[in-house]
Amino acid sequence: MTALLDPTDSTPTAPVRTIGTHLPTTDPTVRPVPRASLGGLPLESHFLTWGARLAALAMAWVITQRLLPWHGLGWLVVVFALCNVVLLAVGTAIFDTDVAVSDRVAQWAVSSAAAFVYVALGSVIVYVLHKGWPALHHANFFTHDMSGVSAKDPLTRGGITHAIAGSAVQLGIASAISLPLGIGTAVFMNEVGGPFAKIVRTVVEAMTALPDILAGLFIYTVWIIAFGLPKSGLAAALAISVMMLPIIARTSDVVLRVVPGTLREASLALGASRWATVWNVVLPTARSGLATALILAIARGVGETAPVLITSGNSPYLHLNPGSGVMSSLPLFIFDGARSGEELQIQRAFGAAAVLLILVVALFATARYLARPSSAKPSLLRRLRRSLSSIPSGSLRTLRRTATARRTPSVTAEEAS
Repeated sequence: MTALLDPTDSTPTAPVRTIGTHLPTTDPTVRPVPRASLGGLPLESHFLTWGARLAALAMAWVITQRLLPWHGLGWLVVVFALCNVVLLAVGTAIFDTDVAVSDRVAQWAVSSAAAFVYVALGSVIVYVLHKGWPALHHANFFTHDMSGVSAKDPLTRGGITHAIAGSAVQLGIASAISLPLGIGTAVFMNEVGGPFAKIVRTVVEAMTALPDILAGLFIYTVWIIAFGLPKSGLAAALAISVMMLPIIARTSDVVLRVVPGTLREASLALGASRWATVWNVVLPTARSGLATALILAIARGVGETAPVLITSGNSPYLHLNPGSGVMSSLPLFIFDGARSGEELQIQRAFGAAAVLLILVVALFATARYLARPSSAKPSLLRRLRRSLSSIPSGSLRTLRRTATARRTPSVTAEEAS
């Protein structure tokens, strides 16, 4: 103890370390390596991709046109695709790992499948519009029906007004029937529940894949044979509603599942009943999704041919009473014109098919627009209004006066005299 406290102890002590800040230095001889993006490919991969495509195209031409008797565009495309994936895999394996090879092959497969779908869809649209253009550019095609017009008459006579009106009446009645039933079924499956809801969900999912001919036969057996009622537009609307009902119920079921449960709990905690919660909270929240369900069902029902053919039949006259009489529709007009054998009638059928195609595409585009997720970014119209509101009123008056002065011609004294 005394030795530890002795001031005359000459034991050497450890050196004191000084703490300082050392800034990193850069070596000017080392070039920085650019950081590769997660979604992009390096430059050599782009060269490899286009080089493989050009080489595959040359090899496909040599194989199909010089070596083997595989003539035609179809064989050229098939051989080009095979040569492209082989060259792409071999080129990637030279300077990259096996994982990169698998990634490039998978990317090629997905891109090729997407290109095939786009080409098929585009070819159908272009072909239908090309074949139907001789009838589409006549105004009477949209304003007249086929009463008193034969299949050999020129395209300046007749039209599809009766088919468009018949489809509109039938779809309107079918929507009025299937929309409340479909949404009510979805509400029962989600909000009520129970063991019977599972059975209903299974039946709805099975009816989604129901063939349209069975729906037509069902209405024909019950409405026409059992009840003894004549063929009419109402019977066709009932058959279409059978096809639309499971689509609305299934889509609405999915939409109502997305509604947060906290909204239901908050409404019930405030003292609202279950029916008030569904009517005032759940359904308004899922309004855009329910509209999407209706539009998808209409897009499915507007192209049905077999149920309308069995339950209504085809007529060349404009008939708007769905309760009695045969009522035509666009699918029936297309079916009747395509099998007529007359070139002019076939062109009318392709024109009606183009109208139906444009209608279905517009419905699906509207469904996609309504089903899009809400964005916090203001719309273009709102941003334009905000920009105009930020301009002072005096500047707007000055701009108007300047524009008026530019539009008004100046008159000199000589011109006035």
